[in-house]
Amino acid sequence: MSDFRLAPATRLDQVRYDIRGPLSQRARELEQQGVDLLRINIGNPARFDLHPPAALREAIAAHLHEADAYGHELGLETARAALVADAAARGIHGLDAEHVFIGNGVSELIDMALRALLEPGDEVLLPCPDYPLWSAATRLNGGVPRYYDCPASRGHLPDAGEIEAMITPRTRALVLINPNNPTGAVYPRALLQQLVTLAARHGLLLLSDEIYDGITYDDAQFTPLAALAGDVPCLSFGGLSKLWRACGYRVGWLQLTGAHAALQPLRDALQLLAALRLCANQMGQWAIPAALRLRDEIQTLTTPGGRLHATRAALIEGIARSEFLDVVAPRGAIYAFPALRDGLLPGFDDQAFALDLLEHEHVLLTPGSGFNLANSRHLRLTLLPEPAIMAEVLARLERAFARHAQAAAPRYAHG
Repeated sequence: MSDFRLAPATRLDQVRYDIRGPLSQRARELEQQGVDLLRINIGNPARFDLHPPAALREAIAAHLHEADAYGHELGLETARAALVADAAARGIHGLDAEHVFIGNGVSELIDMALRALLEPGDEVLLPCPDYPLWSAATRLNGGVPRYYDCPASRGHLPDAGEIEAMITPRTRALVLINPNNPTGAVYPRALLQQLVTLAARHGLLLLSDEIYDGITYDDAQFTPLAALAGDVPCLSFGGLSKLWRACGYRVGWLQLTGAHAALQPLRDALQLLAALRLCANQMGQWAIPAALRLRDEIQTLTTPGGRLHATRAALIEGIARSEFLDVVAPRGAIYAFPALRDGLLPGFDDQAFALDLLEHEHVLLTPGSGFNLANSRHLRLTLLPEPAIMAEVLARLERAFARHAQAAAPRYAHG
C-alpha cells in the first residue's frame, strides 16, 4: 500500500486556470510571510471595497424564511419572471420563464450548457484570448476548443470571415464574450449581426457570455445578442457578480432564445442536469428582482466621477507615458489588456515576467498566456482598484520592464 497513488483523470491535463493558479498560490505564501501585495489579478469587486447595492442584501434578508427548502430546478419563479420582463425591456422577445435557468453563478451554467451539447470530438469556436473557463469546460465535456483571433490590431474584435473559414462538420457552437474579458472590447451591433448570420448559415448554437453587459465606457453601446438572433438558437449568460458586485452570492442565469422546436431537446437536457444538482442557491435568487430594478446604478461607477471611469483614465494616461507598454483602451468590462511593444525584449516570457513582478515588485496580475493566447506579450489588469493604486502598479511595472531590458541589453549587444 505504500506505493498506492491516486492519479487524476487525464482530461485535466490540458485544463488551466491561471487566474487562481501557481502565481496566486505564491502570492499567498508571500502574504503569509508578511509581504504587502498589490493584487490586480482578479475581478472581485468586494475585495476593492465595491459592494452590492443595499437593496440586494435587504431583499435576501426579507426572504430568508423562504429559503430553507430545495426550490425549483430552473430557479425561483419570481426571479425568472423578473428576468423575462427585463429581457423584453432590452429588446429580447419570445422568452418565457420555462426557458430561463438560474444557477450557482455563470460558471456552473456554462459547464451545464456544454455538457448538454457536446459529444466527444465536437468543436467549439472560442475567442482568443478567451476567459479560460470556456476552454476548460469545453475540454472537460469532451469538446475541442478552436480559437478565432481577436488581436489588438483590430481593437480586439473578431473577423466574421476568419471565423467562417474555421467551421468544420464537427463545429457545434460559437462563443462570444461581450463585453470582453480579458480585453475590454465591446462588439459593434453590425459585427454581432454578421455572426448571427454566420451561425444561421452553418447551424451553429450561439453562446453569449454577457456577465459584464452594463459595464461600458464613453460612447460604447452594448447590444444583447439575443435581441438580434431571432429564431437562431442562442444561449445568453448573465448574473449578479459584476454589474451588481455580488460575486459571493453565486447567482447567474441562462436564457434560451430562438425557435422553440429547435431548442426543445437542449432545453430538456438542461432541465435534467439542473434537476441532478437539485437547485441553485435559494437565498441569493431573491436578490434578482431587486437587482434588475437597479440596472442603471452601475453608471455611478462607469461615467465621469465614478471609480471605474477614474481608474480606467489613470491606466490609459499611465500607459501613454510608458516606454514599454501599449493598450487598446477598454470600452467595457473591468479589465485592461496591455501589451509589451513589438521589438522590445525578444523572447519575452509573460509567465516568467509575472513571477518576477510578484517576487520583486509585489504586484500580482495574470499574464496573457493564462487566457489561451500563444506567444503572449500581454498582461491583464483589473480596473477595480483606486486610481492611485493603478498609478502605483504602472510605476512598478515600468521598473520591472526597465530591469529586464537592462539585463537583456548585454546579451543582445554581443549577439
